[in-house]
Amino acid sequence: MKVHVLQHVPFEDIGSMAGWLEARGAVVNYTRFFEGPALPAMLDFDLLIVMGGPMSVNDEATLPWLRTEKRFIRDAIERGVALLGVCLGAQLIASALGARVYQSPHKEIGWFPIEATSHAGGSFCFPETCTVFHWHGETFDLPSGAVRLAKSAVCENQAYQIGERVIGLQFHLEITPESARTIVDNCGDELIPGLYIQTEDEILGVQSSAYTEINTLMGEVLSYMIGR
Repeated sequence: MKVHVLQHVPFEDIGSMAGWLEARGAVVNYTRFFEGPALPAMLDFDLLIVMGGPMSVNDEATLPWLRTEKRFIRDAIERGVALLGVCLGAQLIASALGARVYQSPHKEIGWFPIEATSHAGGSFCFPETCTVFHWHGETFDLPSGAVRLAKSAVCENQAYQIGERVIGLQFHLEITPESARTIVDNCGDELIPGLYIQTEDEILGVQSSAYTEINTLMGEVLSYMIGR
């Protein structure tokens, strides 16, 4: 299995997905936009993972490679490549398909619950409720043809699916204790008291079982997408 990752900043990597993919013999390659925006010339991989970052999908004026990335995402969808978007990645997929991405009424930073939404059979099913890791200030409208998979008290669209092979997650199931620490170290200035913004101690002080639960769910999403 060949996997390509679009990584926007050094401190938001694929987290628990790395071990999951390695255990299944996957060959993982990266486009790291913070090193250079070069994208593969050919879509010769089985799974494309689009990761998060502190920028906005609307920052094309200052980050012109965002336009190129969105075209690349559209091409991958048109060619039937399995595609997973995480946080900014989910917003990029939505924007690439013409949906609006905009400021959310509340930032969500920390551990907060999501609820599964009812939808037709065949789509991925989240647990009825589960607590996941969030770090975002924007939200999005659903792209045309998307099925809503989950919502939260703050965001109506927390997860969606398009067809059988495209899933967008506004939240982070891949987060590990190490990657949570790294995000806090790099984005701690955003921890301004708010209704849905936890403190550093609250974010980093969760039990190890919190990571185990979301990482297991991350593996279930990947298994669903690639049929393993």
